[in-house]
Amino acid sequence: MDMHKGQGPSTPFVGASWLALLAGVMTYLIGLWNADMQLNEKGYYFTLLLYGLFAAVSLQKTVRDRIEGGRVTSLYYGLCGVALISAVLLMTIGLWNATLARSEKGFYAMSFVLSLFAAVAVQKNVRDIAALPGVPGGSQAAEV
Repeated sequence: MDMHKGQGPSTPFVGASWLALLAGVMTYLIGLWNADMQLNEKGYYFTLLLYGLFAAVSLQKTVRDRIEGGRVTSLYYGLCGVALISAVLLMTIGLWNATLARSEKGFYAMSFVLSLFAAVAVQKNVRDIAALPGVPGGSQAAEV
């Protein structure tokens, strides 16, 4: 996919990205809702999902900004990487020490990773589409 020719991501890829994000997040949240754990533990896993999604999207944006010649400080770039690694490590440690069945641990791990990956793909698609000529907000929205 060559963005320099004004060709954005395909409609099926955009749809699949959104579907993967919704599937990952909804599966994770439904699992949390039905889980037999204390409310503070549910809050921990919910917060990790939000933190991980934000960290993944932030890192993807900073990497893309650097590739496109945008100004990104090394401090912010490093903090984005640390945030994503922290979210994944905290999820790993939480699941390792949780009193859940292995199948439940795998369920949470896979829906978490799917959500992070899909969030990056969705953000990339949104930015690619915004950069297309003729799109309302056009190249200005792509710089955000």
